[in-house]
Amino acid sequence: MLALVAALTLTATGDPVQLGWIALLAVAAVPSFIARGHAVLAPLGRFGEVVVTCLAAGSVAAAAVTADRVDAGFGAEAVLPYLAVPLLTAALRRRTAEGIALLGVAAVAMVVGGAVAGPSAETLRQPGYLAACGQWLVLGAIITFAAETMRQLLQPPEPTPQPYAEATRLLTQLRSVARSLPGATLDPGGISEHLLEELRAVAPGHRAAVLSASGGGRLVVLAQTGAERVDWETTLDADSGIADAWATQQPQTASRSQARSHPGGDVSSLVVPLVAGVRTIGLVILETDASGAYPSSVVQAVTEVTGPASLRLEAALLFDDVRSLATNEERQRLAREIHDGVAQELVMVGYGIDNAQATLPEGAEETAEELRTLRAEVTRVITELRLSLFELRSEVDRNGGLAAAIAEYARTLGTSAGLRVHFTFDESTARLPAATEAELLRIAQEAITNARKHAGASNLWVTCTVDPPYAEIEVSDDGKGFADTRPDGRYGLTIMAERAERIRGRLKITPRHPSGTTVAVVLGTPPRRDSVRDSVSAPEGE
Repeated sequence: MLALVAALTLTATGDPVQLGWIALLAVAAVPSFIARGHAVLAPLGRFGEVVVTCLAAGSVAAAAVTADRVDAGFGAEAVLPYLAVPLLTAALRRRTAEGIALLGVAAVAMVVGGAVAGPSAETLRQPGYLAACGQWLVLGAIITFAAETMRQLLQPPEPTPQPYAEATRLLTQLRSVARSLPGATLDPGGISEHLLEELRAVAPGHRAAVLSASGGGRLVVLAQTGAERVDWETTLDADSGIADAWATQQPQTASRSQARSHPGGDVSSLVVPLVAGVRTIGLVILETDASGAYPSSVVQAVTEVTGPASLRLEAALLFDDVRSLATNEERQRLAREIHDGVAQELVMVGYGIDNAQATLPEGAEETAEELRTLRAEVTRVITELRLSLFELRSEVDRNGGLAAAIAEYARTLGTSAGLRVHFTFDESTARLPAATEAELLRIAQEAITNARKHAGASNLWVTCTVDPPYAEIEVSDDGKGFADTRPDGRYGLTIMAERAERIRGRLKITPRHPSGTTVAVVLGTPPRRDSVRDSVSAPEGE
């Protein structure tokens, strides 16, 4: 473009002196060409190009009239084409506001250039000069406002989204990735514990924890270390470093503890957000009983460790979500099929038996007794199916908690079987991950079902202790003990063991004195405390 306007200028004026404007224009173009990505120099260069071009237009127009080569000021057409360069550059970089500003500066510079180019602003009054300036201002506006539209028109149309095809593709990729990784690498708890072990080598700390988001604007503890269990602040609307780190996505240091209660004394805390892309997926909390323990160098070392771990943890959490959604959907599907299929058919069988009983002739006592026995067995099977439907549809309410879900299930089954159910709950305000709570609920349901079906018990004791990441569910009965060897009972024990292993828990089955069995699942290590917090023990028989 510089070569073009140089040739046009020389042709229009025949004066080599006018090429000095072209040299000045080349100098003005240097910043925007050399530092094209700079936030200040590049725009300044483009403004310089516009000012020089418009001032040169007035001078060239006057020189063309003086040389008697181009009349009426049309000589400005020789240099004004260069306006397309800065305006098109701003448009291609999607700087519409800058383009508008360049047009305004161009209009002012054209007036100034025409006013100072000749005596008594003669050039400014020439129709050819005004026409040339107006023409290039209109073209500049088209360049500025039409570039984005042209870009959109030139882009190929996006294909119509196919949700199921996209879901199939993503799930296939997920399956391939899951098979290629070791099992523990898609476990949020295992990844969190490994992260805390890595941080122990780079930052001092008496206590540490990894928290992730949960429903209702609360956080759940995935893993923690320390001599004593800490009741961390898990709400995001509290005035704490935890809430600040989550909102700002920046590490936060403080001289106070991030727990709900602290014995006092010197303390330093560091909260580092775990950010994947633009989303905060969790937090790492480090605390030590000393002041000024986390200078900027330590904070930088910690963030270098947490950066790669964020992506691993997000993958594990997403995998957990997908697995939970798939599991819940399958349970609901099975419940619908059982309800609409075999359950309805059994009800019809029961009605048929009732009709047969009603039409028996007198004296057929033996047949009537067999029908009554068969009707009682059908009723029992229907009751079992209804309880199975209730189990399939039972879920942990994000507002009610794990203890409430276990209590509802135990109360329903206890009522149907004539069991006296005794509850003892010790549940922290903090929550376990949703997938972990679901697995613990299924283990408790299986243990309660086994006690109802096989133990022949009169009493059932259910204890639920939750203090994330620690949890213990214990189900005891006063039945005949672990002498039952029915295959379905053994299969139930295998399922419970597999579920416990999936959440990295431990399943314990022990005899209860003087009779009965105790089934317990333990997750994590128990807290070190002497009193029971927020404990509720229901009266016997309730």
